[in-house]
Order: sequence, then C-alpha cells, then structure tokens
Amino acid sequence: MESTGTTVAELVQARWGDHRTGLRHAGGQLSHHQMTAGAAARAALLADLLPRNGERHIGVLLDNTPEFPLWLSAAALAGAAVAGVNPTRRGAELARDILHTDCAVLVTERAHLRLLDGLQLPGVRVLVTDTAAYAELLTPYADAKPETARGVRPDSRMLLYFTSGSTGAPKAAICSQGRLAAAGRSLVGHFGIRASDTHYICMPMFHGNAVIADWAPALAAGAGVALRARFSASRFLPDVREFGATYFTYVGRAVQYILATPERPDDRDNPLRTGFGTEAGAVDAARFEERFGVRLVEGYGSSEGGAAIQRTPGTPAGAIGRAAPGDDLAVVDPGTCRECDPAEFSTDGRMLNGASSIGELVNRGPNPFEGYWRNEEAQAERLRGGWYWTGDLFYRDTAGFLYFAGRTDDRLRVDSENLAAAMIENILSRYEGAAAVAVYAVPDPVAGDQVMAALTPPPDTPFDPLAFSEFLLSQPDLGTKMTPRFVRVTPHMPVTATNKVARSHLRREGFRCPDPVWWRPPNSPSYRPLTPSDITTLISHYRSQNRDSLLNPP
Repeated sequence: MESTGTTVAELVQARWGDHRTGLRHAGGQLSHHQMTAGAAARAALLADLLPRNGERHIGVLLDNTPEFPLWLSAAALAGAAVAGVNPTRRGAELARDILHTDCAVLVTERAHLRLLDGLQLPGVRVLVTDTAAYAELLTPYADAKPETARGVRPDSRMLLYFTSGSTGAPKAAICSQGRLAAAGRSLVGHFGIRASDTHYICMPMFHGNAVIADWAPALAAGAGVALRARFSASRFLPDVREFGATYFTYVGRAVQYILATPERPDDRDNPLRTGFGTEAGAVDAARFEERFGVRLVEGYGSSEGGAAIQRTPGTPAGAIGRAAPGDDLAVVDPGTCRECDPAEFSTDGRMLNGASSIGELVNRGPNPFEGYWRNEEAQAERLRGGWYWTGDLFYRDTAGFLYFAGRTDDRLRVDSENLAAAMIENILSRYEGAAAVAVYAVPDPVAGDQVMAALTPPPDTPFDPLAFSEFLLSQPDLGTKMTPRFVRVTPHMPVTATNKVARSHLRREGFRCPDPVWWRPPNSPSYRPLTPSDITTLISHYRSQNRDSLLNPP
C-alpha cells in the first residue's frame, strides 16, 4: 500500500467543526470538533517542547485513554512521530525502547509512573496526563487552531511501532503519514465503513493493529471511536451495546477469551457488524458468528506493511485469501528460494505434502515497507535478495488461496516432516474440553522436534486424558505425526501485551514447567501424568544423544 497524497494531518483537520460524537469512553464523550481542538492544543505545545534540530519523536506510555488518540492526532499536525511504548516492558528494556526511538517527550499517566522509577532517561521530558500540572501546561494553547506544521508531507514519519519477536529487542517499524492514511482509506472501502459507525478499540493502542486497522479507518471515514482502557472479555458485549459499536479489531486470543464468557440468550442482540483481525482460527470464528451474529474477517498484513492478503467472496473456509492487487506474493523455501508446491490433501482433509508445500511468504514485487528505525541489520534481513520476507509460514492451494501456518519460529520438524503449529492448533481447537490451545515444538531426544500442546480447559472442567485421546483419534485430518507428545494443562495461557500467545515462554519452559503435564510415551496409545522420574529418564536420554543442551534449565 503506497503512500498517497493525503496525510493524517489532513484527515484530522477535516473533523474541525464536526460536532457529532467522535469519542466515547467510560468517563464520557467528546465531539469530533473537541478532539480536533484538543489535538491542536497538544500540537502547539509540541512545537515548543520538541527540539528544533533533531528527531521529532514522542513516546506514549498510556492505556487506551482519550489522551492516546489526542496525541496521535497532535503528532500528525506537528509533523512528529509517535512511538507506542509497551507498558509490560520493565527496567532496562523499557528505557531501551524509549531511548532507542529518540523520544524527546514521553506522555504517560500516574498509573504507569512506577514503571519509570529508577530509569535513566536523559533529555526526555515526561508529561503526566492526569495531573493538575499537565492541565496547566496545556492552558495557554487552548485556542490553538489545527494548523499543519511546515514540512509535513505524506512521507513524514507518523508511527514508530514495535514489532514483537521471539528473540532480540523489539524492532521499531516506521509508518509514514501517507501510508497510515492510505491504510485507513483502504479499509473504509473494503468494509464499507460509514461516518455513522463507531469503532470499538479494545486492543492496546501502542500496537500497530489498533492504530492502523481501527483508529485510522475511523478517522478516514469520519466515524467515531469508543475506547476500553484495557481489554476485558467480560466487558466486551456491555461496551459494544453501551457505545453502539459496529466494528472492532482483535489479535491473538481475544476471541477465545470472549467465547469463554458465560453465554446468554440475548448475545446476538448487539449492533456489531464486523470484526477484523488475525489468529482467531476458523473454529472460533464460526463459534463467534453463531453466538453473536457477527462475522469475523481474518485478514493478513505484515506489521511492517510489506505484504497484504485480501479476503474476497468465495474464499474457502480456513484460507486468508489471495494476494492484494499489485503484490507478487509467493510461498518459498527459505533455503533454496524456490517456490513451494501447492498443498495436496487426502479426501479426509489431511495434508499430504507438508514438507514441500509449507514455506515462508515473501513479496517479490515493490512494497511499502518503510524500514526499521536505527536497525539496518534487521532491515537488510527483511529485504534480503530484493524480496520482502514476512517471517510467516503459509501454504497455498491449487486455486492460489493462501493459508496461514504460523510464524517461522512455529515450524516443527517431526520425523523428517515439516509441520505447522497453526494447522495443528486449528484441529485441537475443536476439542470441547479446551478454551484455549497453543502448539509448539520441544526438542526430540534424537533429532528434530516433538509436538507439545498447552491447553486451558473451560472453567471448572478438569482435563480428561481419555476423552482427549478419543478426540484425537476421531479427527480425520490429524496426521499421526501431528499428535502431541506432551500436553501442558494450564489455567491461564501465557500471552503477550497484545494478547498473542507467548510461545517463546512456552518453548523455553518445555515439559519442565510449573503446570501439570501429561505425556504419551513412545509406543503408548494413551496419556499419563509426566512424573519427576519420567523427566529424569528423559533428560538422561537427551544427554546420551548430546542434545541436553537444547533443553533450557528449568
């Protein structure tokens, strides 16, 4: 999606004089005009606070309060870039994120001040929004008009948003005003978003999903937004009804958490029209639509903007869609750079050629990736060979439809066969005794990997190993090598701040974890508890093959 001639600043200015409700939240509401006026005041303040020479970057360490969209709009007017700061980061890592993005100003709230205790942040001016001092600081700028700073163009930096990764420090991807405005307008057209709509933003705004896929299209359409400070499954439906929400976005396990709330006969009585996001899974999406009467649209767009897949009418169940117009997307073998074979399936839906059909999705054509802030090594890796490498596993069918198969870190190699965690998860998610499921690799004692699953049962439902075994045997598309060797039964699935499963945490703990683990020993048809004696024997086996180093210390 290329930068257009429209800037985010122009979209903000267009709401000046619009007295319809522009923002709803637990504390009240503001009109579009009030939001624009508030943004203008903050932009005028920024003009005095930001250095005249140097990077015009501000960090925002906030929950989803009205101040977050106000500062996004203010930054657009001022020609500044916003770095969304993850409040789950701590200590040196948190300081690193703020300093790495060259933030001259950090906007936060009293609830997060404790995170800054003891941090060395030289040259960073901290503004605390819910204080009298902050209100006094803004007072002289109350009459400011929404004027665009000199030099604001479509290619002006707008966002520095951190992309999560399993290793190393998060990378700050660059998004320009033109690309953000184009993304918003594209989604307006794709979903038929109207000015009368209300977008419910319950995903954290420090993450690209909430800003690019929820806030930006609302701004482009002149629609209102409704904020939930932090995602709450129990408050989801009451908020939707109270705010009159018609559209929302989701990532990771949010849909599973909503489905785990008690059902009510009036669940379908709600104004929602569309949910848009990633990683809900086909089974959960069908359950959500049946229960709430709302279609979930699974989309794909790499965080950095280098590849996008559009869902169109006729897209098969489980598929994401086809490549967006203008994208030359391919599924390739990262080792050979050759295009993978189309996936072949048996009559019962079992993949027959995973080793040759699952590969990494790449964009071989021009793409709007705008780079990483001060990370040339990661940028070069992303663009190696002149292609954009997404870091995501996919496969395609004979009709060219693309299916998500997990992150490249989620590939499993079992008995010389490539497996994808997402495919196994989609099958296990059918099990009624699981409210949440995650699949990941643990090292095999001899070679390759073994399949391990983490499972969260519904409330007051103990794990039944016999019922689980019978379920596995009844799944025609579950290949014999897909069956989990280990099953971790956990009351709470570990997740990141964006509600994605913390797979690196699960992989690191493996089968030596604090939760109960059931396992199926070799040549055994059933699961039994993994005991300390079993672990000792297993580790001896790893050690005898010189593979014990692959097991992290407990």
